[in-house]
Amino acid sequence: MVYMDKWIAVILAAGDGVRMKSKLPKVMHKLCDVPILSYVISAVKKVGIKRIVLVVGKNGDAIKDMLNDPEIEYVFQYEKKGTGHAIMQVKSALNDFVGNMLVLCGDAPLIKSETIKAIIDTHEKEQLSATCLSALLKDPTGYGRIARNANGKIQKIVEEKDASLFEKSVEEVNSGSYCFNAQALFSLIDKIEPNNAQKEYYLTDIIGLMNSKKLLIESYVTEDSQEIIGINSRRDLAYAQKCLQKRIIDYHMDNGVTVSDPQSTFISGSTTIGRDTVIEPCTVIDGTVVIGENCSVGPFTHLRSGTVLEDGAEIGNFTEVKNSKVGKHSKAKHLSYIGDAIIGEKVNIGASTITANYDGKKKHQTVIDDNASTGSHSTLVAPVKIGKGAVIGAGSVVTKNHDVPPGEVVTGIPAKICEKRKNNDE
Repeated sequence: MVYMDKWIAVILAAGDGVRMKSKLPKVMHKLCDVPILSYVISAVKKVGIKRIVLVVGKNGDAIKDMLNDPEIEYVFQYEKKGTGHAIMQVKSALNDFVGNMLVLCGDAPLIKSETIKAIIDTHEKEQLSATCLSALLKDPTGYGRIARNANGKIQKIVEEKDASLFEKSVEEVNSGSYCFNAQALFSLIDKIEPNNAQKEYYLTDIIGLMNSKKLLIESYVTEDSQEIIGINSRRDLAYAQKCLQKRIIDYHMDNGVTVSDPQSTFISGSTTIGRDTVIEPCTVIDGTVVIGENCSVGPFTHLRSGTVLEDGAEIGNFTEVKNSKVGKHSKAKHLSYIGDAIIGEKVNIGASTITANYDGKKKHQTVIDDNASTGSHSTLVAPVKIGKGAVIGAGSVVTKNHDVPPGEVVTGIPAKICEKRKNNDE
C-alpha cells in the first residue's frame, strides 16, 4: 500500500530554454493555453502527493508568481551544472527527509497521472532504491539509453553524447523521470562527477553508482512514448501541442461531445463541455471556458477565456465571445462580437451585432435580458442594459448609459424608442 505522506515530488524547472529563443522561462510557455509546468504539477497532485518542490533558476520568482501556489516549495539552482547538481541543491534543503522521492522534468508535460501512479506502485511493491520511467523507441536518437547486463538488470544510463555505437543501438530510453529512496539518493549524489561531454553533473550517473552498491534498480516502461517528450524548442512545443490537443478532444468525445472535425478544432486544456454539445469545424476555444449541454458552437467560432455558455446556447459562424455569459437557448449565429456581456435566456443576437465594450481606457459591461433581440449590424456601446423583451432595430447604435426599457423597440443612430411592444411573457 502506498502512503503518499511518505513521498515528496521534486520537479526540475531551472532550464532557461536557450533553443526556445525566448526571454520567457521554458516551463512558462503555454501548451493548449496552460503553462507547460502546470501540467506536470497537476499530474503529481492527482496521484495524491502533497509536498511538491520546484527546482528553479534565476527566473524562479517569475515562475513562483505565475503559479501563485503557496503550498509549493522552491529550491534555487543558480548555477546551471546539470540535473545531478539540481538534486544536490535539493539535498541541502531537504537532507532530513525520510521516504521516497519522485523526480520529474518540468518540461515534459505529457506525462500522465496514471503513469506516475504505476511507477510509484512498482517502486514500493518491489522495494526498489531507484525506478526509472523508460520507453521503447525505434528511433531513440536524442535520448539517454538504459544499459542492462546479460541478466536483464539495469547497470547504468548512458547519455547519447557519451554512448558507444553499441549503446546507441539500444531502443529502451530514459525519460528523465524517476522514483528514488531519498536516503539512498542523498547518500550517493555527492559522488557524481562531471566526467562527460557536457562537463555537467548528470543525475543519470546515480543509477551506475547505485548498481555498484548492489542496490535494487528497475524501470517501468510506458506504452505511450509521447509521455516522455521533453520540450526544448518551438518545434517541440508545436508537436507536444498536437499530441495534447488530440488527448483533450478525445476526452471530450469520450464524454459525450461531438467534435465534427478534430483536426481543425482547438480546445484549451481548461475548457469544460457538457454532453450532447456539438463543436463544428474551425472552432477555437481558448482559456477558461465553460460550455453547457446541448450547445452548438461553430463553425469558425472563437470562444475566449471567461466565456460561459449555458445549456442550449448557440454560437455560430465568425462570432467571437469573450468574458461573457450567454444564457440558455440564446443565439448569436453570425459575424458578431460579444465581449464583457451578460446575455439572458432566449435572446437572439442578429448578424454583425457588436458589444462595444472598450472606451479606450476601460472595459464596460453590456447586459441583455431574456427574450430581447438585436437586429443585424446593431452596436451596443457599453455600459448599457437592454431590457427584457426589447428589440434593437437593424443598423441601430445604442449609446452608452442609454438603457433600453423592457418591451421597447428602438431604432436609429443614436437609437430611440419608436413604439411599444408587448412583453413575450404576457
